[in-house]
Amino acid sequence: MAPFIALIVSFGVFRLAGLLGWSYVEEWQHSLQAAVAVMFLLTASAHWGKRRGDLIRMVPPSFPRPDWIVTATGWLEIAGAIGILIPAVSSAAALGLVLMLLAMFPANVRAAKEKLTIGGKPVPNLAVRTLLQLVFIVAVLAASPLFAS
Repeated sequence: MAPFIALIVSFGVFRLAGLLGWSYVEEWQHSLQAAVAVMFLLTASAHWGKRRGDLIRMVPPSFPRPDWIVTATGWLEIAGAIGILIPAVSSAAALGLVLMLLAMFPANVRAAKEKLTIGGKPVPNLAVRTLLQLVFIVAVLAASPLFAS
């Protein structure tokens, strides 16, 4: 739930900053890009911290080197968070983030079905995790210039 909260709160903060005159986030889409970046930087931080072991346990056993997968996805989240803010690569970054979210979904399924924990807290059930994943995908796509208003 922390990534969802980070997405919503940071979007509100960036929208307010835009209304108060920060020109970069005056448009809702730029506020959403910044919020998506905050969310992915937050989730990436777990890939090397005390929650790393929890993330490694989420990787389905059919995948080789779960430790490497967790490290790689952490770096991809950082790259996507930065990339979505750079106009020249924002569309590519958004597509990459969506593909990554889809590729990581089996880990979310495993975590929910096996009632794993992250940081000692139980993960949300599969219905909630699926809904959150859809919200994240929609947020990334809406932040993309591919869907500019």
